[in-house]
Amino acid sequence: MKIDFVSDVSCPWCAIGLKSLEEGIARLGDTVKVDLHFQPFELNPDMAPQGQDIGEHLMQKYGATAEQRAQSGEAIRARGAALGFTFRMDLRGRIYNTFDAHRLLHWAELEGRQLALKHALFKAYFTDGQDPSSHEVLVTVAGEVGLDVQRAREVLASNEFADEVREREEFYRQHGIQAVPSVIINDRHLIQGGQPPEVFERALRELLSAA
Repeated sequence: MKIDFVSDVSCPWCAIGLKSLEEGIARLGDTVKVDLHFQPFELNPDMAPQGQDIGEHLMQKYGATAEQRAQSGEAIRARGAALGFTFRMDLRGRIYNTFDAHRLLHWAELEGRQLALKHALFKAYFTDGQDPSSHEVLVTVAGEVGLDVQRAREVLASNEFADEVREREEFYRQHGIQAVPSVIINDRHLIQGGQPPEVFERALRELLSAA
C-alpha cells in the first residue's frame, strides 16, 4: 500500500499525524505492507532566513490571541504526549523557512533514510527547539540518523534537489492540497489533518478489504 505523507517539518499537526498514522499501521500487524513517502509542503515559503517570532507570526497569519495560542499549544502538547511525542512549546520561539530541510529529505529518500530523518527533524524543532533552517542543525541531524555528513553539507551548500522539491510542491498544489498533513493512500484516497490512530486504522482496513 503506497502512502504519500504531504507535510512540513514546522507543522505540529504533521508530527501528530505521522505518529497517529504509524500507530494505525502497527495495529494492522502483518496484514499490510506500507510504502511510505514524505512529500514537501511549505507552510511559509516566503519566510525570511532569520525566521519570525512565533507569537507575532500566528497573530499575523491567523489572528490568534495569546490565550488562543496557549489553548492550542496545550491541545497539541497533550495529543503529542498521548502518542509518545514530546512538544516543548517553551523552546519553540520562532518559525523558520523549511525549504532546505525538504531538499535534505528528498536526498534522504534516495538513501533509504527518509523516515528516520523526518522523525529527527520533528524532534529537533518541536522537542529540542532547534532551527530547521540552519545548515549546521540539518547536517547534525542527518549524521544522527546515519546519513553521510559530508554529502549532506554538499547538498545544502548547493541548489541540489531544489527543482525536484519545487516540482513536487507544485504537483500537490495543482491537485488541491492546501493544508497539511495530507495523507494520500494509493494515489486516490485522501485523509487530512492530525487524525487519531483509529481513523487511519479504519481507512486502511477498509481499503484492504476492498482490494
